[in-house]
Amino acid sequence: MFGGQQPILVLSQNTKRESGRKVQLENIQAGKAIADVIRTCLGPQAMLKMLMDPMGGIVMTNDGNAILREITVQHPAAKSMIEIARTQDEEVGDGTTSVIVLAGEMLAAAEPFLQQQIHPTVIIRAYREALEDIVNHLQSSLSIELDVKDKAKMAEVVKACVGTKFIGKWSDMAVKIALDAVETVTLNENGRLEVDIKRYAKVEKIPGGAIEESCVLKGVMLNKDVTHPKMRRYIENPRIVLLDCSLEYKKGESQTNVEIIGEQDFTRMLQIEEEFVQRVCADIIAVKPDLVFTEKGVSDLAQHYLLKAGITAIRRLRKTDNLRIARACGATIVNRTEELTEKDVGTGAGLFEIKKIGDEYFTFVTQCKDPKACTILLRGASKDILNETERNLQDALHVARNLVLQPRLVAGGGAVEMAVSQLLSRKQVKGPYTAVAHALEIIPRTLAQNCGANTIRALTALRAKHASHTGDGVCAWGIDGESGEIVDMNVKNIWEPLAVKLQTYKTAVETAILLLRIDDIVSGSIQEAWRQ
Repeated sequence: MFGGQQPILVLSQNTKRESGRKVQLENIQAGKAIADVIRTCLGPQAMLKMLMDPMGGIVMTNDGNAILREITVQHPAAKSMIEIARTQDEEVGDGTTSVIVLAGEMLAAAEPFLQQQIHPTVIIRAYREALEDIVNHLQSSLSIELDVKDKAKMAEVVKACVGTKFIGKWSDMAVKIALDAVETVTLNENGRLEVDIKRYAKVEKIPGGAIEESCVLKGVMLNKDVTHPKMRRYIENPRIVLLDCSLEYKKGESQTNVEIIGEQDFTRMLQIEEEFVQRVCADIIAVKPDLVFTEKGVSDLAQHYLLKAGITAIRRLRKTDNLRIARACGATIVNRTEELTEKDVGTGAGLFEIKKIGDEYFTFVTQCKDPKACTILLRGASKDILNETERNLQDALHVARNLVLQPRLVAGGGAVEMAVSQLLSRKQVKGPYTAVAHALEIIPRTLAQNCGANTIRALTALRAKHASHTGDGVCAWGIDGESGEIVDMNVKNIWEPLAVKLQTYKTAVETAILLLRIDDIVSGSIQEAWRQ
């Protein structure tokens, strides 16, 4: 390269130190800028952001992750802040706004120490110690056990999550949908608990109607119609066969040449194709199903044979839809029709029907006896409303799932942040450790700000409540996000899952640590000196 010359980077030791401090302060500014964008989206009185993508599409939301996904930033530290919102969303599904606000404040808390020439590793050590103490306090004294069978308490927690979103107006309906869907897909096998809402709780959005018409189906809904107009569109207690193979003659993978000598050979070739399709249909008809779903195509001839046998066929299903139907009605997906047996037939569904909603036909396989998969049907006035409702509902589903997997709660409304802050302050460790305690107060402060309350008065009163608390129980005084007043969360019934809070603190502190560790950003365009 370059005539065998190696590029060397010329940086004096002095420059490196200075750039290190400068870069750290720049990273902090970038983190704070991202947090400021999101700050108004926290709490029940959250504002919405309207985002335009390059194609001219519009997204209206107050979901931290959805907002940051659409924002284009240049600064690498800001990019890693955006990444943590995505991590939070994938891991626990809620708290995306809180994690960004908290991470921004953790970075801001470190700024004065860097300006006092304190080494970043000292700050990082204090942050790590504070995080360990936070996790210990949350898992022991600050959280309470939840009985998963107590549906009313579960509903309260999900309602607290939904209350801060656009769908909060229909919170009772959203809570019912979330709990029903999670209860349906929960699988308990030999002590192993599995709640896979991503794969088995599908959200189908159909524009039109009112949001109140949304519901959870005890079964599966697909955007499909029957392959032949004469096939039955309403079957009670159907016997269902699920296939992963095509019901048509197999064609050659690439270019196929067939040499024909006599004219009877051509007729014979067509006959063989017909016999193959007939044999495949005979295998299916032998197990006497009412309904056949296949992921591949169904030829006209196969439709004819199945129609004569009174069987309804639906083709070109998605793999995920096929898996959901299998979970809902107890059928087994079969790859070859010769291997079809009685035990592969699904008999768990109570009703198959095809309805026309709007301009399209939809297939419903409902009234299943013990469905382990479900479809959430969302209705709404426009696509924007449906998209925002779906985002909010996903958060509610994740909260319900977290409660099933880890049934512990902490007080909401900034109460737990204040309690943790007080416990850390009591340890009387000077420096960055105390800064973490003060940084946690950003959550109750932002809640108070967003509903237009007097922030200083509210926070001072809240601090006093927590400082004077001497009882054994959890001090659950926090900010009412609607009015900005100080209320007892035990009375207000605002609780949050421990899993969400733990993930929020871990992600926020660890991101602050990561960004403080950076002391230089080297881009590809740095000036280089070449050896002569």
